Amino acid sequence: MADLDRQPDTDGRARAHDGTMLAYQRRGTGRRPLVLLAGQANNHHWWDGVRDDFHTTHGTITMDYRGTGSSGKPEEPYSTWQFADDVIAVLDHLGVARADVYGTSMGGRVAQWVAARHPDRVRRLVLGCTSPGGPHAVERTAAVRRSLARPDPTASRDALLDLMYSPAWRHGHPGPYRTLGDPGMPAHARRGHLLASAGHDAWEALPGISAPTLVLHGDEDQLTPPDNVPLLTARIPHARAHLFPGARHAYFEECRQDAGPLVASFLGEGG
Repeated sequence: MADLDRQPDTDGRARAHDGTMLAYQRRGTGRRPLVLLAGQANNHHWWDGVRDDFHTTHGTITMDYRGTGSSGKPEEPYSTWQFADDVIAVLDHLGVARADVYGTSMGGRVAQWVAARHPDRVRRLVLGCTSPGGPHAVERTAAVRRSLARPDPTASRDALLDLMYSPAWRHGHPGPYRTLGDPGMPAHARRGHLLASAGHDAWEALPGISAPTLVLHGDEDQLTPPDNVPLLTARIPHARAHLFPGARHAYFEECRQDAGPLVASFLGEGG
């Protein structure tokens, strides 16, 4: 495994197997690598508010998914397993043989494929506010879907903001919010991300995950209902779960004081 200790913060580019350029960001001075995977249609800034929590023990690695940030934006179909292969391309470029992986929302779906398809590359796995996808998953309600599809962009953004954070938390944290999407994405890439996440189905692959796994969720999450938690923990060997009372989709920010130490403690297990 590459030693990330004392290496300077780095922004760089790796090349995916199909030639697409992938922007990555390496931060922190911890010796152990931790890959942080963002939600749908978001770039690496999704993690800006919490990534420092892990730098005592880990050097964090983020990336801009294809279609976001400084990565290439090919006009072709995207998929969560393709995003997972892009993660491996970045790790190969950095010389990282094995890492801890923490994915939230669509990033949790991508992380499932990373762990299932490349078990030798994942030491410990954290899946946040996510689902297995496919017909076995518990999907958001039609009302939630309608709220996000309003023709008025401001109304749609306000609906997403309400799904991400509780009103009480927003009152004390007026923004800027980093989890509402990459504003620079072209329309084809935004649609590609939507279809990739909607088309995710890792149900049959989940039993092949060998990494110890922690599943995290806010118990008031309506974007990805918490009923998906027992589905994941029953399907993934060596998985356990924790629910954050009163939290919505972005539990990792709203419950940072509890979520950060919980994840750090889990990642610290096993030497």
